Amino acid sequence: MAEHLMIYSLFDLKETIAAEIFEGCIYPWEVLSKIKDAILQIGTSLPEEEYRKAGDDIWIAKTAKVAPTACINGPTIIGKGAEVRHGAFIRGSAIVGEGAVVGNSTELKNVILFNKVQVPHYNYVGDSILGYKSHMGAGAITSNVKSDKTLVTVKDGEERLETGLKKFGAILGDHVEVGCNSVLNPGTVIGRNSNIYPLSMVRGYVPEGSIYKKAGEVVAKH
Repeated sequence: MAEHLMIYSLFDLKETIAAEIFEGCIYPWEVLSKIKDAILQIGTSLPEEEYRKAGDDIWIAKTAKVAPTACINGPTIIGKGAEVRHGAFIRGSAIVGEGAVVGNSTELKNVILFNKVQVPHYNYVGDSILGYKSHMGAGAITSNVKSDKTLVTVKDGEERLETGLKKFGAILGDHVEVGCNSVLNPGTVIGRNSNIYPLSMVRGYVPEGSIYKKAGEVVAKH
């Protein structure tokens, strides 16, 4: 088994309200099909003194800032101190962590954003999980469906791991930085503390503590 692709190698589960749904899973993409039901379960248990119900299956922390022009569909949880800015579109099945930023014209669908994640400018994040304090630069997006509509695999060196998923965008470990206008192709997994150069087209696994300059040119951080 690919230990570096396992949940505990990528995330600090203390930094998400959704830690329980990772239990019993080995790889993070196994969680994607559980997000919707998990939100419905977690949402009903949130304390009323800290969260307000803002529509069908939408729970928003009272300390969160949500622009009146944002469009939010349920089921969704927006955590304490989070900020959802003008023109953001949350399509549903989304967990926005504490202190996270969802910015102008950013679209979310079937995602977990750990605490302090930033997707602040013109980002699309679908069928993906973004670890603690990860950040996507302006215009960076996840591509969550292959052009030939076949099931997504994760390329790890010469090996390919079958996910059984038609829709799977990207997994970002904790403290990952993705440069502006990059595209994370279906099944991309980026290890903790790695940086992706702007204008990159990324596919497969990027090792922890790396700098991704372009395909075939990935160097270790010093």
